[in-house]
Amino acid sequence: MRALGLEGRVPRADLWALLGVLLGLLAITLPELGSDPWPFRPGTVEPRGPLAPLVRAAGEEWDVGIARSACFLAALGLGLLGAASLRRRDWPGWVGAALTLGVALALLLPSTLLQVGLRDATQPWFHTNDSIYQIELAGDLLRAGENPYGHDYRFSGMERFYSFDGSASEEDRNREVSLEHYAYFPGTAIVSALWRLLPRPLDDFRLFVLLMTLGGFLAALAFRAPLGWRLAIGALVVANPIAVRSAWFGQNDAPSITMMILAFALLSRGRYRWAAASLASAVLLKQFAVVAVPFLALMLVTRGVGRAELRRCALVFCAVLGAGMLPFFLADPVAFYEDTVKFGAGTYKIVGYGLSGLLVRAGILDGRDDSYPFAIVALLTWLPLTAWLLVQQHRARELWPGAAAFSISILVLLFIGRTFNNYYLVWPMMGAAIAALLYAGERPEGGAGRSFRT
Repeated sequence: MRALGLEGRVPRADLWALLGVLLGLLAITLPELGSDPWPFRPGTVEPRGPLAPLVRAAGEEWDVGIARSACFLAALGLGLLGAASLRRRDWPGWVGAALTLGVALALLLPSTLLQVGLRDATQPWFHTNDSIYQIELAGDLLRAGENPYGHDYRFSGMERFYSFDGSASEEDRNREVSLEHYAYFPGTAIVSALWRLLPRPLDDFRLFVLLMTLGGFLAALAFRAPLGWRLAIGALVVANPIAVRSAWFGQNDAPSITMMILAFALLSRGRYRWAAASLASAVLLKQFAVVAVPFLALMLVTRGVGRAELRRCALVFCAVLGAGMLPFFLADPVAFYEDTVKFGAGTYKIVGYGLSGLLVRAGILDGRDDSYPFAIVALLTWLPLTAWLLVQQHRARELWPGAAAFSISILVLLFIGRTFNNYYLVWPMMGAAIAALLYAGERPEGGAGRSFRT
């Protein structure tokens, strides 16, 4: 408890604020929980293993009833606790943490476990996401001593995902360009290789994503900030609708986001080299975390870290990043570049409602397979904006503007990218959450930190 700062008491007013945040998250998430899944047609479903009872309870098909019932029961439990709190002035800190984790589990577990159970009852290309499936395949390749970069995935089983009925066709093999590229940084393949050692169905990578989503709450608790702030913002981190959907649907941002949040938390506690290692791990798990590097580095300067310690932090960052990345780069530098950089920026089709999608709708670009000058757009817009944000961060002489500036920078970068998926918005949202936690910790009245303004 002491390591997470939960030894204090939660006043009744703070508990009610936390209940309000949690009820709000439940109310926002409930109507859409489990909606819009992939339209799989697996044919035969044979429930087995520890998740067989859940699959049978759902009628051996995707069902939103169980997940939404759990969501409503969680809301009812919060209401009952709110009634009980009317007779108490305060509560132990661990009660607030338990409430938040309970709500998060009610939102995350039913849908994720049902997806995993249905996949286990059918075939690995059903009831999953192509990104998760490919990460698992990359882990299997790594365990077999093969390089996931430059690998041909057209005959791996992944091609059967795109038909939704398990069939494989040459049309799908030639149309789906992701079958010829592994777009994720090496951390995903390394973790997958280890995770796949677990027995089936626990080896489903979405369970790792779920655990790391829960870890985001613990990372929020690690900040130097008043307990009420950490609980409320931690609830937003772990139980926001994007995080909930990502766990069962199969989006893999949570591990990187959690490590990035932890990096900022460690910096706020003066654990600078651990912060550098955590941020390097975040980059290894998702390219987007690279954007946080200059802002966190400047925060070290704001904190008054000496040159010798800055060099040590840079060495730790490069050592962790190099240990995870260099073996793959040296094995095949062309394949590594084409898969992780060129594919996302110029090969994959234009997706979403970002700038590239708007240009397609406006007729400026011919279609979603047309070329898009991302590098030029970034050079003219995002790079100057990021430089200006770093200047403003340096002038502020506080920590929280660094996280706020990161949030703005990555929002603009994602908007101008070739691909803009809706769930990408979780990145700037987490940047704003980090900024709020740092702000709360720096307020003198919070008793948890101080301002660095000179």
